[in-house]
Formats: sequence, structure tokens, C-alpha cells
Amino acid sequence: MFIMMRNMVVTEEGVEQVINKFGIDGIIEEQEGFIDLSVMEKKSRSDEKEVIVMIRWETEEHWKQWEKSDAHIAGHKANRGKPKPDYIISSDAGLYRVRK
Repeated sequence: MFIMMRNMVVTEEGVEQVINKFGIDGIIEEQEGFIDLSVMEKKSRSDEKEVIVMIRWETEEHWKQWEKSDAHIAGHKANRGKPKPDYIISSDAGLYRVRK
């Protein structure tokens, strides 16, 4: 199994916007090798909130197919040159191979 995780620190007002963006079914769910997508909000009393999007794939190759797909590339091209939303403070992504 292969996992892509995106960790975003957002304003309190931005939590629902991020959850709504990633929490709806889309083209990714139709991709070969896609297992599931989870959106998690870290419990916090701070004004800055943490939202993690975890996407699980059967293999790294399936993830690579998605990354190179016309649908994925078109989504990124549509946002090219646009500033990131004000509610996103920072964003980081990681790729993981499940070992057990």
C-alpha cells in the first residue's frame, strides 16, 4: 500500500473550506488502484487548525498514474498562477510506503 498525506495549517475559518474541498467525491475516486481518502481535523484550541488529507493507493505505481493523468494535471493547470487561499497558513505533503 502507498499513502500520500497533505498536512495543512489553516485559519479557524478555513477548516470547513478545506474539508469541503477534499471531502467530496471526485475524479480521484474513479482511478485504478485508489483505495480511499480521509480528511482529518486535529483537535486544537488554537486559532490555527491542522487538517490532514490522507489518500491510500494499492501501489506507488497507481499513485504515479494519478499524478500523470490528464485529469490531475488539468486541475493543477486551472490553479496555476493563482495565489493560495488566505486561509491556508502552510501546507506540506509526504509520501509513505506501508511496511506492515
